[in-house]
Amino acid sequence: MQARQLTLLLVEDDEVDAETVMRGLAAARLVNPVVRARDGIEALEFLHGTNGRKKIRSPYVLLVDIGLPRLDGLGLIRRIRSDRALQRTVVFVLTTSDSDEDRAAAYDEHVAGYIVKSSSKDQFLRLASMLDYYLLIVSPPPAGPGPPLQRWVPIPDC
Repeated sequence: MQARQLTLLLVEDDEVDAETVMRGLAAARLVNPVVRARDGIEALEFLHGTNGRKKIRSPYVLLVDIGLPRLDGLGLIRRIRSDRALQRTVVFVLTTSDSDEDRAAAYDEHVAGYIVKSSSKDQFLRLASMLDYYLLIVSPPPAGPGPPLQRWVPIPDC
């Protein structure tokens, strides 16, 4: 499988941020198809092909903002992780939240990375370059459901 066949699902409600990400991807010459959802509900519609949305074919990577209307980013990630057909989805959080609580909650849901948006104009170009490199060296998970997701269970002290 070639890295360039992978679709990016950008889940971002802010028009300026979405446009800035798209410009960064173009400037980095990242040619992957990009689909944009404006909230978590719309993202799930693209992932499942429901409510008139064309289903995104696997493989894909999600870039998810946390502060979204209707269903926020963490709620979306939790739904993805609890859905056997989607639980292998590679998710990067792309947000303005630098909260330790949000970062911990995201990593508890096995995100691939947590990226804090900054006002730097070069940040989205660096993001696109990171994604390009990631897509070149990492093999995406196979399509289809995986085994039931195992959660970390601490071992009690003896």
